[in-house]
Amino acid sequence: MSSSLLFTIATLTYLASTVMFFVYLAVRSRGVGLSGTLAALFGFIVQTAALGLRWKESYDMGHGHAPLSNLYESVVFFSWAIILIYLLIDAKYRFRAVGAFVVPLALLASAWAQLSLDSGIAPLVPALQSDWLLYHVITCFLGYAAFAAACGVSVMYLFKARHERANGTVRSGGVFSLFPAANVLDELNYRAIMVGFPLLTIGIITGAVWADYAWGTYWSWDPKETWSLIVWFIYAAFLHARITRGWVGKRSAILSIAGFAATVFCYLGVNLLLSGLHSYGGG
Repeated sequence: MSSSLLFTIATLTYLASTVMFFVYLAVRSRGVGLSGTLAALFGFIVQTAALGLRWKESYDMGHGHAPLSNLYESVVFFSWAIILIYLLIDAKYRFRAVGAFVVPLALLASAWAQLSLDSGIAPLVPALQSDWLLYHVITCFLGYAAFAAACGVSVMYLFKARHERANGTVRSGGVFSLFPAANVLDELNYRAIMVGFPLLTIGIITGAVWADYAWGTYWSWDPKETWSLIVWFIYAAFLHARITRGWVGKRSAILSIAGFAATVFCYLGVNLLLSGLHSYGGG
């Protein structure tokens, strides 16, 4: 069995999980919601095995590097990290409706990787031949995944808050009865960003150290570095506004969504549209 087959199985399982969560919102069956979470867990286990097997395949081919070196590998790791964050949220809070807004993001990433990206295993370019690759990529993408979860929760908040305002009560009927209260979603958004922000910070620091090792300078204002700093400032502004200015609710949700949009551009837009020292990441 190859890692490619396992990645495909994981993608199909995430598709099944996404469908189950949408059905859960439609029929409001706890069993269906639990099935969606279990499907996501199964896909996560399969994808974990796929990452491990791909690492082994790299060694078998004589390359011997972690599966984090190109766009395909980073995208599948990103989808894995999103599911990890979702499963942690589910284990703590049991908010199954969150799965309908977070798991699809992992599905999109995983499906794009399987359908559109080159999955070949190639030798590392000289700049990537460092242990800092592992530290930098893992911390950054765990941070990105936390921001993805925060974005999904923020979209939920906007729907829920609008429904609560329209009905003049925190009690909701229909599909909104499955959503946590708006203030709970707002707090969950904040907590997800509180996890993602220090991870992103560590990722930027390890990236700077790695840049000095690879290129002889800690910072060169490469497009990727610049956009990483922009993303950092957006989430720093989020935390500053919340802690010192009392920003909660709609403004926090919109800023969280904008932050994730900037994160996606930093990750994909820079690699695919702009040239620079990180251009090798586009292949």
